[in-house]
Amino acid sequence: MPDLFRFQVTEEYEEERIDKYMSILIDSLSRSFIQKMMKEEKVLVNGKPVKANYRLKTEDEICFELPEAVEPDIEPENIPLDILYEDADVLVVNKPKGMVVHPAAGHYSGTLVNALMYHCKGSLSGINGCLRPGIVHRIDMDTTGSLIVCKNDIAHASIAEQLKEHSIVRRYRAIVWGVIKEEEGCVDVPIGRHPSDRKKMAAGVRNGKEAVTHYRVLKRFRSYTYIECRLETGRTHQIRVHMDSIGHPILGDPVYGNRKCPFQLQGQTLHAMTLGFIHPVTGEYVETTAPLPGYFQHLLDTLPK
Repeated sequence: MPDLFRFQVTEEYEEERIDKYMSILIDSLSRSFIQKMMKEEKVLVNGKPVKANYRLKTEDEICFELPEAVEPDIEPENIPLDILYEDADVLVVNKPKGMVVHPAAGHYSGTLVNALMYHCKGSLSGINGCLRPGIVHRIDMDTTGSLIVCKNDIAHASIAEQLKEHSIVRRYRAIVWGVIKEEEGCVDVPIGRHPSDRKKMAAGVRNGKEAVTHYRVLKRFRSYTYIECRLETGRTHQIRVHMDSIGHPILGDPVYGNRKCPFQLQGQTLHAMTLGFIHPVTGEYVETTAPLPGYFQHLLDTLPK
């Protein structure tokens, strides 16, 4: 059966377009998908179908059904998964370096989704479409560490809401260029698409979205600093862009920083270590820790002090 969702509009969203509001409410739903639902009259406001440009009023009740997930045309693959936590609703995996999260142009096999399709036997949320079953957030191909996967749409909606409210604990470990003098700091600069290179993101661009990264120094080396970063928001490439914007790009980053890495690394030294969230069914707090990958720890042990 399709999942039924009901939301009541609060005062802060008065006069907001409904398609934008719904994309904020569940940020895994694209505006185009939401607009398609509205054309098919699957989104009701106070019991009546509305168009995508409908302006909300306080206490409007939005009701919509997500269509049953289409069986993904993705081949399940018996790829070993490093599972940090699993139950009937969610699992947390420790993603290795070089693994793409979901199929896309050039990567239709060997992805995390291929592995999940095999491991979960088709029991994954369908909100994000047939190419991204179970995926509620992502980390870059060459970033390692913790990633939440949802097994049903109820869990997906709950985790998506926590991501929107910035209540999920996300702490990363990184090695950056240069020696950071202060013990801790915060980068509060909007992030948006780079104005001339559409494959990159940039800090401080016009129409950028709010982005906040907290960092603290764990260890200093001769030419590098080992830091912990805590995300308040979750923009694309956020830590990579923010650290580059303050003159301390991530070591090994092939896109940001424009510095030749002296070590044989495949991508940036960035690891999603700690992930904490409220369980969508039990209401209990769940926290997982992904150990540093071997190459990362070896680098820490051998960097000149």
